[in-house]
Amino acid sequence: MPAVIVRRLVILLVAGAVVVGLVFVASTRTSKDDSFLVPSKSGLVHLDLRQRIVAIAESQVGYRTDPSNSYCNKYSAFWKAGTPDCPGGNYREEWCADFAAWVWRKAGALVIYHLLSGDLDSSAASFYEWGVAHGTWHADNSGYRPQPGDVAVYGLDIYTTYAAHVAVVTSYSGNAGPNVINGDGDRAAFSAVERRAHQYRADPRKPGGFLSGYVSPLPN
Repeated sequence: MPAVIVRRLVILLVAGAVVVGLVFVASTRTSKDDSFLVPSKSGLVHLDLRQRIVAIAESQVGYRTDPSNSYCNKYSAFWKAGTPDCPGGNYREEWCADFAAWVWRKAGALVIYHLLSGDLDSSAASFYEWGVAHGTWHADNSGYRPQPGDVAVYGLDIYTTYAAHVAVVTSYSGNAGPNVINGDGDRAAFSAVERRAHQYRADPRKPGGFLSGYVSPLPN
């Protein structure tokens, strides 16, 4: 075979490999973004508000920040909260409250997201303030039995208006703490959406952060 034909074949093979590689990279990036879509309207239409909240929270389990060692996430970007210095249009900040507010909004719950007392924002304690303002706050010692779709608040200090964490309640089966889905959890990865059973403490590896109470959603 003439040398010129061999060179052309080599060029074609290399070019084909490059195209395949680019297609593969593009597909993996797309699948990463598309693998945490909210359930379709047809899949949610027969569910009530609380069921929709749980279904949407469940659909996000496994989501991780990108880069993996950062707080860059799509939930804060939805609210345009935090610092917009992340790839892919994401925003950077600790995002447990942004995730819970995002789930409520996507499910059709009443959400007013502003940096004002009584509204929701990136602060975990804002859920406590929202619950008090709307009459849906239930302290842990009140005898209230948490319901799916509630948001559990951890490590609350009402005097400084600080809370350590919030999580979406999926079920409750006793006094050991609710089953929840955490945004910005750190058990499965540095910063991820993850399930936890009987979560009575935001992070058992750290001091404090015990369950303080629950906030119930309202329809929009």
